[in-house]
Amino acid sequence: MSWTDYRSAPAPGTVICPQDQVQGVQALTVETEKGKFPLLLAATDQGIRAYVNACPHQYLPLNYRGDQMLSADGTNLMCTAHGARFDIHSGQVVEGADCDLDPVPVRVEGAMLVIGQP
Repeated sequence: MSWTDYRSAPAPGTVICPQDQVQGVQALTVETEKGKFPLLLAATDQGIRAYVNACPHQYLPLNYRGDQMLSADGTNLMCTAHGARFDIHSGQVVEGADCDLDPVPVRVEGAMLVIGQP
């Protein structure tokens, strides 16, 4: 599934938050006239990565049972509901799920992080 398939998917250019507020891994909700879109942001050494905050195993948020979604070595995002792991840079499944996280393109405009083009 692509992030654009979600009914609540925000339009390109939608403001997410100030770029300097993105540290570590955090879950947030982007609210627009389409509804609430669950987003997961990860600040990495390769830039900010964004994914739909829905584990493809059961479509629960990765932070369903807590906010510790980053592996101890900092390389994987983890689902707190059942332990599935995903590569932080690509969203590809490492173990515990049948498919990858849905990446969401983001870019920086001025000091703000915004939704990018699909």
